[in-house]
Amino acid sequence: MNWNNIMTSAAAPQRHVNQQVLATSPAQTEELKPFSKPVIFATSGLGGCLGWVVVHPANTVAVRWNLQPPGTTFNFMTMIRNTGGWMGLYDGLGAGVIRQVFYASTRFGLFETFRDKLHEIRGKTDFASRVGIGAVTGGIAAYVSCPMEVAVVRLSNDSTLPAAERRNYKGISDTFSRIVKEEGVAAFWRGSTPFVQRAMMVGVFQVATLDQFKELYASWLGQTKNSIPNVFCASMTSGLLYSIATMPLEASKNRMASQKPDPKTGLLPYKTTLQTMRLVSSQQGFLALYNGFLPYYMRCGGHTVAMFVSVQLIRDAYRARFMQE
Repeated sequence: MNWNNIMTSAAAPQRHVNQQVLATSPAQTEELKPFSKPVIFATSGLGGCLGWVVVHPANTVAVRWNLQPPGTTFNFMTMIRNTGGWMGLYDGLGAGVIRQVFYASTRFGLFETFRDKLHEIRGKTDFASRVGIGAVTGGIAAYVSCPMEVAVVRLSNDSTLPAAERRNYKGISDTFSRIVKEEGVAAFWRGSTPFVQRAMMVGVFQVATLDQFKELYASWLGQTKNSIPNVFCASMTSGLLYSIATMPLEASKNRMASQKPDPKTGLLPYKTTLQTMRLVSSQQGFLALYNGFLPYYMRCGGHTVAMFVSVQLIRDAYRARFMQE
């Protein structure tokens, strides 16, 4: 099966495919009563939260490694031991989970809503439409959840800073209140541009490509399209693609979100996404933008798998409990 056939097959109109992230088959999807919009948003958010609990330590590692590369694995292990121990990898978990309430529910809820509406208008939903919808809804979701993203980055990285530079946040509420008091509300959207740009790319590389990879691996591995091994392989591959594509934007976002004014000039060193990428590349080399790629991929691929599986399990349970004829 070639790639064009895969894309054509995955893009074929299916009336209720958007109502179930991991539908069992086109024929079975047609027979299932569609979920209501509140259920779609709620299950998307809950699945995102469950997936994030699994990968939050990898996210913390990725943020710390990207902002302060340890040099070697031994140095990194030493840094972990000296900055809160292994439980310190869960710094900022609360903010991360709350972010998923907004980010995952908005991103996937809006994606399915827009795709359904477009299908009603055009009578079909092709691959190009999925790409466009994924980019738009990813950007909207990122902008809405940007305050939580800033809180996650700061809470995850604060303990690794020199004692004189630490903000010593006590938790989510303290982080929010101090940012508002000390820096103003606008600080929550500092670094929002790379975050939104990254989210748009995630919407394309994660959501729009998942069905294509599921078709591809099903033909290669002899699996049914929605078997767990097939979904796992497709999710990890989609995660790899968007990890490679978005890591420079993630690095820029982290640096812009955690930066402090220069003590001499009072100016912020990072101003825009491209300026940040150019500055880091010129000072540390282009590959510095990929510091922490392995844990970042563990986060992206791991969260993709955990999230899609969790959403499907939750929706199956909801259907069995509340939607039986």
